[in-house]
Amino acid sequence: ATPVSWMSRHRLPLAPSPRRRTASQCKPEPPLLRTSKRTIYTAGRPPWYSETGAPVDEAFVIGLCGGSASGKTTVATRIIEALDVPWVVLLSMDSFYKVLDEGQQALAARSDYNFDHPDAFDFELLVSVLRKLKKGKSVKVPVYDFTTHSRRREWKTVYGANVIVFEGILAFANKELLKLLDMKVFVDTDSDIRLVRRLQRDIMERGRDIVGVIKQYNKFVKPAFEQYIEPTVQVADIVVPRGGENFVALDLIVQHVHSQLEKREITVRAALASAHQGQPLPKTLSVLENTPQVRGMHTIIRNKDTTRDEFIFYSKRLMRLLIEHALSFLPLKSVTVETPQGTMYEGKRFHRQRITGVSILRAGETMEQALTAVCKDIRLGKILIQTNHDTGEPELHYLRLPKEISEDYVILMDSTVSTGAAAMMAVRVLLDHDVQEDRIFLLSLLMAEMGVHSVAYAFPRVRIITTAVDKRINEEFHIIPGIGNFGDRYFGTDGPSAWCESDGMDC
Repeated sequence: ATPVSWMSRHRLPLAPSPRRRTASQCKPEPPLLRTSKRTIYTAGRPPWYSETGAPVDEAFVIGLCGGSASGKTTVATRIIEALDVPWVVLLSMDSFYKVLDEGQQALAARSDYNFDHPDAFDFELLVSVLRKLKKGKSVKVPVYDFTTHSRRREWKTVYGANVIVFEGILAFANKELLKLLDMKVFVDTDSDIRLVRRLQRDIMERGRDIVGVIKQYNKFVKPAFEQYIEPTVQVADIVVPRGGENFVALDLIVQHVHSQLEKREITVRAALASAHQGQPLPKTLSVLENTPQVRGMHTIIRNKDTTRDEFIFYSKRLMRLLIEHALSFLPLKSVTVETPQGTMYEGKRFHRQRITGVSILRAGETMEQALTAVCKDIRLGKILIQTNHDTGEPELHYLRLPKEISEDYVILMDSTVSTGAAAMMAVRVLLDHDVQEDRIFLLSLLMAEMGVHSVAYAFPRVRIITTAVDKRINEEFHIIPGIGNFGDRYFGTDGPSAWCESDGMDC
């Protein structure tokens, strides 16, 4: 990897032609799933937090600055492709133009509004969004419409960045913004080339006329570049001539980012396996009363000879009891209602807050039916977490959460919890989306003591609710005596599953 001291303020060479294949490019094909309409990156996001549940490292932010149409977006795209790591976010400064009033709208329509001046950007919002994203939080990014010079009603939700590539003409023009950048790259492109590119872009993509584009370039774009953009090359760590065609420069940038990411690798599961032994169970744990009925159902679903139909039937009964038990912990207020007989009844009613169910795929999804049966019109979300068989660590592959979830009570569902690694990752995701910790209920049919301790230690205000807690797990992280691979038994699949069964215990 290229040391930072050498890279500081270094003007990188022009790309050779034809392109040489470097060692950094001689690597296996990335894990991609290609369809006719889109490409899906199938690698997961490894833990970004410690066994305490707190984020350890912030996202690595690459800042790309350069004149209008200098090729910043092309450089950003090439860097993302070459990095070959999941969970990379591209954030464009173009999204943060200020909302124009009627007078400014009229000026923009006549090409008399200066979009290249620092005052045209909402730096306060930009710094706030980038700071939250760097800390691992979910953020909402405005979508700017260049045809109408306004923000669209629907903003884009962005989450889960290990690396953030931030590009914009004034990316280095704000002191608070500079503090958030771990690597600063200035894309240096000849002014004539930039003018030609701008003409093509504004006419073809933004519906402008050639006279207006040239007028705006001479009146605003060129002077702004000379006054505000070009001087910021002094703060750049790297200057890249010719932009996206400079493959040597891109290789060096990618090598440096890889070296930084390697230093940030985190291992969680091993730390969980060695912690909290012999401690009393936490007060935030609630176990369904072990009545003869509950114990009888456990006897059936734990029996290896139970048929699939019987397993599903009695699992569903337990799930329903578990959900009903969990709902009793929601905040209720006293109310008085009148009965049909005309007398008053002192009762309870759930406070007006919304409830959302989130299942950890795939086994946690089996609990959704019981939840929707007792909670009318409940919103549902899903999180997919799989174990990386090379590292043994959980990885986040997919999430779909309802909008505006931060004020909800969230019922997080998984069939079984062994070490607590996947449950911790799911809770961390919810916290990153600003869900309050004491409004998260973790529900599971069966837990190991280790998993209970792990979640409670990391998140002491999360309520943990289950039908049973087993004492130990074995060296493969299976709960003992346990229930087996819940997903395989429920869905009728055989052998080791590619899905992560509750903290990877049966992967």
